[in-house]
Formats: sequence, structure tokens, C-alpha cells
Amino acid sequence: MTDGTNPVSQSVFTEVRCIYVDITVSTSTKEPIYEQVANQIKKQIINQQLKPGEALPSIRKLAADLHISVITTKRAYDELEKEGFIETVIGKGCFVSRENKEFIREKKIRMVEEKLSDVIKDSRVLNIGLQGLKMMLEVLYREGI
Repeated sequence: MTDGTNPVSQSVFTEVRCIYVDITVSTSTKEPIYEQVANQIKKQIINQQLKPGEALPSIRKLAADLHISVITTKRAYDELEKEGFIETVIGKGCFVSRENKEFIREKKIRMVEEKLSDVIKDSRVLNIGLQGLKMMLEVLYREGI
């Protein structure tokens, strides 16, 4: 039972045709729930935890497991389909897209660029110049971090 002071978090580990999808939904973040769901599935596809052609849980099943609206789950799946991560087969369900490896590589590169953009913003706040960033990156790269 919650007393209104603790954020509610739901986690689900759903099996569908031997496919596992691990998703955590939190109400303590400003990120909309459909984005949380879509981003976590997207990350699992990019990291190849979910393989091309594998089935995802049905919209109703995932909504029930996460205790969220079917509309919210559908919106997450719609976003994933629009971005090319999943395909919907009428009457059969949603599946991880069979896109080629280059598509996955491009998505990973985009994620790295976004992280680097965040690092650059933070470094500017701390007055760390390009040379300082290069030195940090070289040290971390050599150390295998």
C-alpha cells in the first residue's frame, strides 16, 4: 500500500513464446509512461536482448502486467513501429523488426551521439574545454571503461 509519498513502480517480466521483456514503469519521473515502455523495449532491441522476428507481448497482456492503460501500451508500440523497431502483423501480434544490422548500428551510433551531447553540455557548465574532454576520453578509452 502506498501512502502518497512513495512513487509507485511496476516491473514486469513477461514471457510470450519464450520471449522475455523486462520493463519497469515509474510514476516518479516526468517521462510519460508510453515513452518509458517504448524506450526500454527499444534498448532491449538495440542491445540484441530481443532478436529480429521475436514476438512481443500482446498490447493487452503488457498493459495488464504493468497495470497501465491499453491505450498507453498501444501508443508505445505505435512509436516503436513508426521508428522501425517493431512490425505489426494483423491477427498475429507485434514482432521485433527484421531490419538489417546496419539499422541497429545506426541506432547505437545515435545513442552514443546523444550521450556525448550530454557530456558536452555538462563540460561547458563546468568550464571543461575540448582539450580537457579529449584527455578524459583518451584515458577512459585506454582503460577500457
